[in-house]
Amino acid sequence: MSASLLRRGLELLEAPSRDKAPPGLQRGQDGPRAAGAVRRRKKAPEPGRNKATVKGRVVKSAIEEYHKKKAVNHLRANLQYMLRGRFVASKAITEQVLSQNRGRKSKDQPPKKVAKKKPEGTVFTEEDFRKFEREYFGRP
Repeated sequence: MSASLLRRGLELLEAPSRDKAPPGLQRGQDGPRAAGAVRRRKKAPEPGRNKATVKGRVVKSAIEEYHKKKAVNHLRANLQYMLRGRFVASKAITEQVLSQNRGRKSKDQPPKKVAKKKPEGTVFTEEDFRKFEREYFGRP
């Protein structure tokens, strides 16, 4: 290890009450790097306070922030609101709203209701059949 690295390590481990290094490690003003070493000693971090923080800032709890931003479930309040209302729209109005909200695609259209065909009655009556029988087969 070089002497400068050793000196830096000792400066970091040095107790805050002592301002000067031991006399054996002190370097005089006659050395070429004396000014740089003095600047480094002055800028040594103090364990007392952090100067990077803003004055008067309150540290927020991460749990409180999470609870503030957590999604709220409004289902119960919405159900109470919807069930409390007494007005019910007529069937014609609801059908009109539903038809307006449907898309134009065939898959969006409801199936067509097939009207039930009534069984068609015959035009001829029983009397007409008997009359036809008499005429055609010759029975009285």
